[in-house]
Formats: sequence, C-alpha cells, structure tokens
Amino acid sequence: MTEQDKLLERARYDARAQSQMIDNEPVAVIPLGSQTLPAYLRTPYIFYEQMVAELIQPNQRILELGAGTGLHTWALLQTGVPVTAIDISPDSLSLLKQKFKNVPCNLKTDVADMENLPFDDSSFDVITSAGSLSYGEPYLVDAEIRRVLRPGGSLICVDSLNHNPVYLVNRWLHYMRGNRSKSTLKRMPDLARIGALGEGFSSVNVRYFGSMSFAMQVVARLFGQNTAQAASDRIDQLVGCRRSAFKFVIVAQGFA
Repeated sequence: MTEQDKLLERARYDARAQSQMIDNEPVAVIPLGSQTLPAYLRTPYIFYEQMVAELIQPNQRILELGAGTGLHTWALLQTGVPVTAIDISPDSLSLLKQKFKNVPCNLKTDVADMENLPFDDSSFDVITSAGSLSYGEPYLVDAEIRRVLRPGGSLICVDSLNHNPVYLVNRWLHYMRGNRSKSTLKRMPDLARIGALGEGFSSVNVRYFGSMSFAMQVVARLFGQNTAQAASDRIDQLVGCRRSAFKFVIVAQGFA
C-alpha cells in the first residue's frame, strides 16, 4: 500500500471515529460484530465468531489486524485471553478503548502498520482479521503474519472476495466516491491470495458466502430480513459458491 494511500486511509478512519464520539465519549454502539449487519449479510461473520469462540484456548495470545473501532474485537475479548488490537488509525483505537473501558478484559492497542508489525518473532498464538487484508501489500502482510505467529498457531480471517463482477463494480463506485483508496481495490483478496494465506499451516478450512448478496436487499424489503438470510444461505449451498462469493472465512491451524 502506498504511503499516500496509507495517509488517506488513516485520515478517513480518524474522521469516522471522531464522528462517533460526543464530548470524548463513544456514541452507544450496541450490538457489535455480526449483529450490526443486515441479517442477509451476517452468515460469514457469525461463522467467523463461532470459529473464534471454538478454537481460541486459555493462555493463548491474540493479535487482531486492522481492528478499527472494535466492531469485531468484542468476539475476541469474550474468549477471556489477552488481545492486542492494531490499526493505522489512532483515533479509531481511541474509540475502541473507550467502548470497552468498563469491560473487564485484557486488551492492549497499538497504532501500527500491518506491513511492519512492532512485535517480536513468535509473539502470538492466534492472528485474526475481519475485513482488513486489502489494507496492506499482500506479500508483506503475509510475511509479518508468519513472523509473529508462534509454531502451532492459527489464523482466522473473514474478508471480501474479489472475483464476482457485481462486487467489483460496487467497490469501484465506492472508490470513485472517495470511500476507499485505489490500493485497496488492487489488494482485495482473490483465490490466489487465499491459497497464499494457507501456506505453512497443517490444516486449512475455507468457506465462501454470499454469491447473491447483491440481490438480497430487494428480497429483504419484499419478504423480510430472515427470509433474505435463509434464501442467501440456501443459494450458497446449492451453487457451491466460490469465485462468485461476496465473503470468505479462512481458518488455518497448525502453523509450522
């Protein structure tokens, strides 16, 4: 990711975090995680949260890449193990800390670039990411994941896939409106990136979601959110979506 794009993204997310604060206190943000999304978009994030809850063990340490304002940090904190949340946006991390200031948890935040993590080798048992993979140069981010992950460690990520032409056009429109940088368009994960993420792990499970998510907003308006969610999930099961998917979750275990 270019330095100019990093500055643009940091300014954008700093401004977004500031807009959610009133007198240096966070605007109420309940619920968190998958529950903040329309029902027809929740399934990949629900699966991500389930994997976090099932796989993370006591006495482990978690690193969350691109934590932002903590939308998906709550799922990590609920495991009860130490969590280090990093992001390039200092104001986003300030808001994250404010959100959880009254929650008994072992949370640390660091303003950091995922291309150059400020941690020693083999520092973490689990590395997670929820939608942040496109904010760094893939080969640099992947190298840093491998460097700071302990032997036997795990990687759990949920992100967008970059093959379906409908979603490609939508992301380009967001770029034209100034809602994302050009670098993120180029670095949105594809199947090759998913394959690269799984290298070096003894077990890799990838699931794909949302081949028809773009149509579900209309279904939700006509028949309701729950019907749209059920229809989206059923279509994914029938077509076995992969290249057509909107989202994917990768769970890689047993880092060597």
